[in-house]
Amino acid sequence: MFTLSWQPPYDWQWMFDFLAARALKGVETVTATDYTRSFAYGGHRGLIRVTPNLRASTLQVTLSDGLLPVREQCLARIARLFDLDCDPQQIVQALGDLGEARPGLRLPGSMDAFEQGVRAILGQLVSVAMAAKLAGRVAALYGEPLAQTDYVCFPTPAALAKADPLALKALGMPVKRAESLIHLAQSVVAGDFPTQTPDDIHSAMKALQTRPGIGRWTANYFALRGWQAKDVFLADDYLIKQRFAGMTPAQIRRYAERWQPWRSYALLHIWYTDGWAPSVDGEIAGIQ
Repeated sequence: MFTLSWQPPYDWQWMFDFLAARALKGVETVTATDYTRSFAYGGHRGLIRVTPNLRASTLQVTLSDGLLPVREQCLARIARLFDLDCDPQQIVQALGDLGEARPGLRLPGSMDAFEQGVRAILGQLVSVAMAAKLAGRVAALYGEPLAQTDYVCFPTPAALAKADPLALKALGMPVKRAESLIHLAQSVVAGDFPTQTPDDIHSAMKALQTRPGIGRWTANYFALRGWQAKDVFLADDYLIKQRFAGMTPAQIRRYAERWQPWRSYALLHIWYTDGWAPSVDGEIAGIQ
């Protein structure tokens, strides 16, 4: 067992609820106290289970034997998934009133950027539940079963790069979306898709939008979770436009500049604060 730490406060119930709503059947299991998933790295495969110790502000991590040779990489991915390096006091100070109600909110990352890219593409124009179902079906069809368990590992880029778009379409997605997944996988195999966080996030997001089937929302959401970018704001998001009623996306982006360089956290707080609305003051009146 390994131990990672975090700076309190940390809203673990919210984080587990967030992950549970998006859990992939056969890949992830989320309970009230644990998060378990299959994982593969560098030819090594196994299960990861994490359990937060609220009193000690630590995360207990159990790796199956198959992942012990890549323990450092697994622990680094877990820290990214759960945003363990976050300084919550710094975020609260930067967000002001917006962050006061839920100072323990963290930015959910990902264990694997390619996997998150697949999830982001499948999440276009469908509910969270449907996106999870589709990704679970993709995993069941193209993932490799993990021996002596009921889990499968998420499909590798090589496996999806050779997928039949019609076979993916049969899982319940438009053929164009299937082709987008295959193109993404082929790009990763070719080495021209940035699976590591790029130095210039915003230029990289623009580059993503030149790829088939990836629009602005998908590129932004992928950056938010796949790269765990800290300063992304989805002004075109449906719920955000509801929160900023009467404002254009350009006006919303201008308003959100006050939360730089932590706009990703501001986005989460707005998403998960019922009834939130921007302040009505001279600052809004001056936004053009």
